[in-house]
Amino acid sequence: MAAQHATRLVEDNALALDDQPGHLIRRAQQIAVSVFHRTMGSEITPVQYAILKCLRAAPGIDQVTLAQEVALDTSSAALTAARLEAKGWIARQAAPRRQRCLFLTAQGQDMLERIDTRMPDMQQTLLGGFSANDQREFLRLLRHFTATNNAMSRAPQRPQARAQAQA
Repeated sequence: MAAQHATRLVEDNALALDDQPGHLIRRAQQIAVSVFHRTMGSEITPVQYAILKCLRAAPGIDQVTLAQEVALDTSSAALTAARLEAKGWIARQAAPRRQRCLFLTAQGQDMLERIDTRMPDMQQTLLGGFSANDQREFLRLLRHFTATNNAMSRAPQRPQARAQAQA
């Protein structure tokens, strides 16, 4: 079993592919996105869902702070916000310093509620092969991995950005 062996080297002294965290994380992302679309449909993407969740928690947040909250670069956040606005799920309002404040619309709230009701099914599909203890440990390790390596991201998450922006 993969979990019971030390890191393996292949013939040329390179790490075996299934011992490389980057490869496994890429595969995990592929699986998570596939399960998301199978469970939620194609009307919304995982990134759009994250933005809607953030806007429900912080109505009126500006686009730059939103990008930092959900770990997106500012141009991707702006493009995604424009798409969400075109779908009628968010409203953008002009703010000082050429910023835009974002709010969920009633349609966006409805979409988020529909998706949230299906999220337990997605979680069960992704984590159902683990015991309850392994599920908690897996999520703990993922949170630890992302927190430990956050600064190496091209768009580090800054959840404290909202508190700083309001100060």
